[in-house]
Amino acid sequence: MISIAVIDDEPKARETIINILGLSPIELSIIGEADDVMSAYEMLTLKSPDLVLLDINLPDGTGFDLLKMFDKVNFKVIFITAHEEYAIKAFKCSAIDYILKPITAGELLGAIEKAQESFNTEETALKLSTLLSNLDKLKKIVLKTAESIHIVNVQQIIRCEADVNYTTFYLAGGEKLLVSKPLKEYDELLHQASFFRTHQSHLVNLDHILRYDKTDGGYLVMDNNSTVPVSTRKKEELFQLFEKM
Repeated sequence: MISIAVIDDEPKARETIINILGLSPIELSIIGEADDVMSAYEMLTLKSPDLVLLDINLPDGTGFDLLKMFDKVNFKVIFITAHEEYAIKAFKCSAIDYILKPITAGELLGAIEKAQESFNTEETALKLSTLLSNLDKLKKIVLKTAESIHIVNVQQIIRCEADVNYTTFYLAGGEKLLVSKPLKEYDELLHQASFFRTHQSHLVNLDHILRYDKTDGGYLVMDNNSTVPVSTRKKEELFQLFEKM
């Protein structure tokens, strides 16, 4: 049995969510509803749900403001958002689950099923901490390897390299992390944080470039002494970036 709290300022939205939850094959219990930050804080403190479906825009603040009121978050969170692309990137970088409005049954039930697979509150706390730090400026990213969940400072990433549907992150200090997601996804996330796709298989942090070498078709030398190829079609764009640095 998963106990759920629904927080949204629109009564019809809460009704829609609860009706969809009633279709789930998973055994669920709706233990509370709230329509603003203060009533939500009181309800969550009193009832301690396993999972909170949390709207971001509330009359007296945001869902983020609500989470900051807790010393320790002991529940899993699925955000409900109509936010623009930047906020969505922050969710992705922190590996936090979110649903875009308007809510569909398939998306919500899929998120509930995913939530059922893991209720590790320590992991959730790490993810939420990363999300909150990313809202103003992308600073950290959650990277899941086969062995661990890493919270990585974006500026510690020297470069990323694709291997089919896997991506290897090369970090300052010599550490390497292999993640089972394609490079394309990280290109979309890190583009705003001074990263540049030099090649189909390579993404680099511009702040870690030492030089561009014109020999052998042209390649970058990074400050960990690794080399990265630059495709012909990417050279002009890269040189333009150099002019702005």
